[in-house]
Amino acid sequence: MQKPFAVYLSALCLLLTSCSFNPALQGRGQDYLQGEWRQDSVPMQKQLLSYSLFKFKFSCDSVFIQLNSFSKVNSGMDSCMNGGHWSEYIRGTYSQSHDTLHIKGNFCNADYTLKKQAGCFRYGPYEEFFKVSKKTGSLVQFLSTSNVIPVNLHLIKKITCNPKPL
Repeated sequence: MQKPFAVYLSALCLLLTSCSFNPALQGRGQDYLQGEWRQDSVPMQKQLLSYSLFKFKFSCDSVFIQLNSFSKVNSGMDSCMNGGHWSEYIRGTYSQSHDTLHIKGNFCNADYTLKKQAGCFRYGPYEEFFKVSKKTGSLVQFLSTSNVIPVNLHLIKKITCNPKPL
């Protein structure tokens, strides 16, 4: 009769030691990324029919992205395309393993509130992987796994990570 009790007790101890609560604070993220970064141009942008420029804000393990798109071809409603220039916004978290930056988030409104299905452009989940080439303390290059155009970013403003409660 004691053998089943010992098995149950062992299983309970294993469960208690292998599980843990989620942290009460957000993660610290990568120190070298903390801040606001901007892409000013893309190679040969005058020859391209469409392209996008990124603005990133990394704060601890959170990321806020503004994606400014430009197009010489009108492939949507004029009220959305705004004469060939429009912006999309993404809010999420990021992690880095070796030289790969993984961003996972959602498309948002301009105030970074969650975007509903109605309206212009993309909504729902956003996920992207970038290969990171760190150039200097104020210049970083991201190479997207889904795009051939490099994202050359320069640091606009440095931010210190102060983890916030979740």
